[in-house]
Amino acid sequence: MILLENIDKVYRTRSIETLALQDVSIEVRKGEFLSIMGPSGSGKSTLLNIMGLLDAPTSGDISIDQLPVKNYKDKELAKLRNQKIGFVFQSYHLINDLTVIDNVEIPLLYRNMPGKERRKLATEALEIVGLSARMNLFPNQLSGGQAQRVAIARAIVGKPEIILADEPTGNLDSAMGNEILDILAELHGKNNTTIVMVTHDERMAERSERVIHFFDGCQVN
Repeated sequence: MILLENIDKVYRTRSIETLALQDVSIEVRKGEFLSIMGPSGSGKSTLLNIMGLLDAPTSGDISIDQLPVKNYKDKELAKLRNQKIGFVFQSYHLINDLTVIDNVEIPLLYRNMPGKERRKLATEALEIVGLSARMNLFPNQLSGGQAQRVAIARAIVGKPEIILADEPTGNLDSAMGNEILDILAELHGKNNTTIVMVTHDERMAERSERVIHFFDGCQVN
């Protein structure tokens, strides 16, 4: 489902060059639940952004669902992201001026979908994460765990084949973190969704099928 081959990522300024990723090759199989672990600054989030086509590697090749994307233009990459990938971020990235259900609908706005169908899919996504009763609230009226559930609903509303989760439990206590992992595990089990999760928590990583460790931009196993 995701194939990275010989990926390097270098950030350059006038005075310094930082090697964020070095010669990374990873194959994520369709329907796999993979965790990526490593200390802060090891390149985990950079790797996830490249997997999600939010950032481009300095060198190396990426394929998503057997589609090489090296020569894709920005508009083509955006369309592929919208169709194939759902994102869950540690800090939720909800829009405070929009209600819960309006936040969840956002990815569907780029699909030229009728409003009635968007609302139906958003309602279904909120039911999956157990928040249908709070769809008309605003993000600042939610707890951290509820906000993360909304973020997951937004990620799954377009029925993506891949979910990329960057520290999805990082801002939550252990009990709420386990609830979020329960939702991801259920999506993986019921829908065969491919999930790649960045985490620093070994207990959370143990719930995935495979763990890859990173250190100083390099894969160490």
